[in-house]
Amino acid sequence: MLLIRLEQMINSFSELLGKTSAVLFVVMLFNVFIDVVMRYLFNDVSIGMQELEWHLYASVFLLGVPYALKTGGHVRVDLIYERQTAKTKALIDMFGSLFLLMPFCALVAWYGVDFAKESFLLGETSGDPGGLPYRWIIKAVIPFSFLAMLISGVGMFLKSLNILLGNRQADNYQPPQH
Repeated sequence: MLLIRLEQMINSFSELLGKTSAVLFVVMLFNVFIDVVMRYLFNDVSIGMQELEWHLYASVFLLGVPYALKTGGHVRVDLIYERQTAKTKALIDMFGSLFLLMPFCALVAWYGVDFAKESFLLGETSGDPGGLPYRWIIKAVIPFSFLAMLISGVGMFLKSLNILLGNRQADNYQPPQH
């Protein structure tokens, strides 16, 4: 039961990030709409609005990946995987998360902290006139999101472990046969 509860807690965290990503996507749509209206109706260009689009897009993507990992929406090569039993899939997911996903995410998160910290200490701003200040904020999203991906990887590992131990049923999605 402890493993199931831990998996559920991690999944709740990933769900929260997915919802946050969805909200940021809507904010990004409004930002793009306002930017286009201002540009083409009022001939007013804002570098800050354009940079905000990039920052929001990056945040949507980076915060959406942990949710994609949780839901199985991430990219994987299904040449072998799709034909396997649930237990074999669980073993593949455990191996992939433990030896590929988690070390990579830990590495990027670890080095990303210094990347964001240096930006903060330097007071880094946009290089363009009228651009956004506080460049460290978007740079801090990078290590945070990779830490969140690592946590989602732990959730994927626990899901696979729970399947192998018989504590949980595998998802029953079957891709269409051609």
